[in-house]
Amino acid sequence: MKILGISGSLRKEAYNRKLLAEAVRLVEPTSYTEADLNLPLYDGDLEQAEGLPAPVKTLIAQIEDADAVIISSPEYNKGITGVLKNALDWISRNKTLPLQDKPVLVLSANMGRTGGEAGQLMTRTCLVPHQARIIPGPLVTVAVAHEAFAEDGTLKNDQTVKMLQGLLDRLKKEVALG
Repeated sequence: MKILGISGSLRKEAYNRKLLAEAVRLVEPTSYTEADLNLPLYDGDLEQAEGLPAPVKTLIAQIEDADAVIISSPEYNKGITGVLKNALDWISRNKTLPLQDKPVLVLSANMGRTGGEAGQLMTRTCLVPHQARIIPGPLVTVAVAHEAFAEDGTLKNDQTVKMLQGLLDRLKKEVALG
């Protein structure tokens, strides 16, 4: 199974990158790529003058090549991060929808006590026009993220690991269904 990971944070040491790494460790894909969301801001004039920027084309190709996508993103002010929203806006401008019928798992890690729940719900809403096959189930939200990971990067809370494993098992089933 080829997995594309998307972090809604640009920070190199982002907690959501750690959560993606933990998901990858648990699912053991045949290949894993993490997308680079350091994209220009969506601008209709830029698109009209130059078409889709090269980094957006790369992201689209990565999505199309993946068997499944795992998105892990913090919540900014009770909503989706600008970085993630911008990426979704850009890829929606492609002639085809690269996320259409693609199994997508949405996760979140946040410093706050809700673990990014509101941002995760908004991310799911923003995926609806993309027609992604969003994996249902309990929301995996990692609260107080700065205390949630051990030094080796694994999650400390066994219940969170169990919930994450359950969602990853559902993701595998969705990929198998094609």
